[in-house]
Amino acid sequence: MSIKSFFAKIYARSVYKKATKWMQNPVETQEKVFQKLISEGASTVFGKDHLFSEINDHADFCNSVNITDYEGLKPYIERVVKGEENILWKGKPIYFAKTSGTTSGAKYIPITKDSIPNHIDGAKNALLFYIHETGKTDFVNGKMIFLQGSPVLEEKHGIKFGRLSGIAAHYVPSYLQKNRLPKWETNCIEDWETKVDAIVRETQKEDMRLISGIPSWVQMYFEKLVQVSGKPVGELFANFDLFVYGGVNYEPYRTKFEKLIGRKVDSIELFPASEGFFAFQDSQKEKGMLLLLDAGIFYEFVKAEEFFNENARRYTIGEVELQVNYVLIISTNAGLWAYNIGDTVMFTSLDPYRIVVTGRIKHYISAFGEHVIGKEVELALQKALEDTGVIVNEFTVAPQVNPETGLPYHEWFIEFEKEPENMEYFSLAIDNELRQQNVYYDDLIKGNVLQVLKIKKVPVNGFQEYMKSIGKLGGQNKLPRLSNDRKIVDQLKTKK
Repeated sequence: MSIKSFFAKIYARSVYKKATKWMQNPVETQEKVFQKLISEGASTVFGKDHLFSEINDHADFCNSVNITDYEGLKPYIERVVKGEENILWKGKPIYFAKTSGTTSGAKYIPITKDSIPNHIDGAKNALLFYIHETGKTDFVNGKMIFLQGSPVLEEKHGIKFGRLSGIAAHYVPSYLQKNRLPKWETNCIEDWETKVDAIVRETQKEDMRLISGIPSWVQMYFEKLVQVSGKPVGELFANFDLFVYGGVNYEPYRTKFEKLIGRKVDSIELFPASEGFFAFQDSQKEKGMLLLLDAGIFYEFVKAEEFFNENARRYTIGEVELQVNYVLIISTNAGLWAYNIGDTVMFTSLDPYRIVVTGRIKHYISAFGEHVIGKEVELALQKALEDTGVIVNEFTVAPQVNPETGLPYHEWFIEFEKEPENMEYFSLAIDNELRQQNVYYDDLIKGNVLQVLKIKKVPVNGFQEYMKSIGKLGGQNKLPRLSNDRKIVDQLKTKK
């Protein structure tokens, strides 16, 4: 055992032992976070506007602060961007994570001195929990790669801003710097395709052991590695044994990844966002990700089916139930208050509290009242893939409300790596599983309101070309799994 491996195990044990204290006292932990946030926020402009000094409990908070989103906080954020202090949180942020919004243009999410450790410790602790549970430490002795945005940051009014992954690149521990690839200059390349080509050249002869990134963009890296080397990734990188990912569900990509790698490797799922690092997969044996309850974030949960109702109830951690789809609402030590990040989650365990991300509250199909969510279409496709041996690169789903003939239907746009021998059978396999997942969709099929879904084939790299055409190729950008309109699919090229 190397010295690095020896100390990694000791460090992992220490971090895990510390975490068990809040894992065993979740409600008390969240109450402490809540009281600290309200106390710290009381002296801010937002806190004074919303009478934080009179808030004693969660009920008071609900009465004083309505659920909001970026648009709701935008007047305050604009003041912070201009350099004003003590607006949403004490002092000024040290960073703005710049993201692209659909209605707001560029969005600037504050990251403060108090909140930055949450972003850094989340990913680090995910690896340490993995070491503690499995005892596997070989990856610390080889090279690691984190596919991420450019670390080049701009500065305005004393606040630096850039992509979250680029900000995080500035906090890689010194003991990992020698192991980390690609080099700084390569990471600074803005064009994603040029960057991936450079990463391939830089890494193909290295001892890569840990690879991390959003699955769709790691897939692009793997494909180029195979193309250049003529070998499976697992043969090229004989010691590669850990894939760390976040942003989208890995399951639709798993079959394709195992083909590209040539074997199975362990994986760790993360739930990071510009607004905070919320959860990570703490076990290779249990389903779901550990919700981080002591990380300066107070969580509220609204049932997705009630979210658009007036005065929908806001649940705290001690009130949630298993297998209920919730909209995730956060208040943070970066100055976000009752903030809807747009993600929906479901609890798979209440001891400890583990979640899976089920989709986006805005990303669903309910053109006919079916309210199909991302988790349901992903599970339906996954089951069909398992039963048929088909391999899919990417997909998205949209409603076809006004077909030329026949009843309306859900239209699936799929880029195949390996096409089904019988497309009609494959379509029915997905449709039948989706009917099992969603009773409303099943009722619409039975009631002859909808016909069985239809599939349109997207050419190889068709989704990459689409993302490139809208300026969102690579980095943290993700293709929505489903939409309630046809804005995306009408721009996709299809083939017969």
